[in-house]
Amino acid sequence: MTDDPQAIAPATSDGLTSLFEMLKSGGPVIWPLGLLSLIAVAFAVERAISLRTGTIGGAKFGKNVVGAMNAEGAKSALQICQDAGTAMARVLYAGLKREEFPLVERDKAVEDAGLREVRRLSANLRPLLVVAVISPLLGLLGTVWGMILAFGELANSSGKADAEALANGISQALTTTAVGLAIAIPSQAAYYWYRSRIDKFIRNVEHYYHEISEIMVHGPQEIEPEVKKTEGKKK
Repeated sequence: MTDDPQAIAPATSDGLTSLFEMLKSGGPVIWPLGLLSLIAVAFAVERAISLRTGTIGGAKFGKNVVGAMNAEGAKSALQICQDAGTAMARVLYAGLKREEFPLVERDKAVEDAGLREVRRLSANLRPLLVVAVISPLLGLLGTVWGMILAFGELANSSGKADAEALANGISQALTTTAVGLAIAIPSQAAYYWYRSRIDKFIRNVEHYYHEISEIMVHGPQEIEPEVKKTEGKKK
């Protein structure tokens, strides 16, 4: 056993210290990269809240509207849409309130309402894509700058550069590259995840508006109970 206090001292802050020192070695490019990371987190959280199923409307809501339309008519379905206030509700409402209009006019109203909602849902996705594009470029800039420092030190020392000075330049180059990629990868992943949420919203709206249109044109439809469907599958 050893009595050296440094050997038995807890190393709880070593990880944070080494991480801070690593980021510090990245040079001035680290600061704009840090700003980009904050922007990415802020918009990712904002989109996570805005694109919840309860905010945009999901399959359960669409089935409720179709069921009300099938059982009680457009007035009941309109009331459900008014009470919900979701993005899907606003699009379906545009078609339901034009029940007596020609099909072409009704479809056009739903299409316009859908485009408005998609633009609104997609508005704050662009910053995530911008961050995903710019952060690797900034990381590359830091890489080039770090290599310039390293080779500049080597040139000024006539081929006998101090190893520590060279290591600092190379460390800056590698650190900015790593940080840039660490910001870009989750930012781009978040962008495509939220994009898929919007695409699913579009598919749901198209599906349930088509069912509503069928009821408007052909009258109430006979809906087969779920129990019968499952029993048929088992047989």
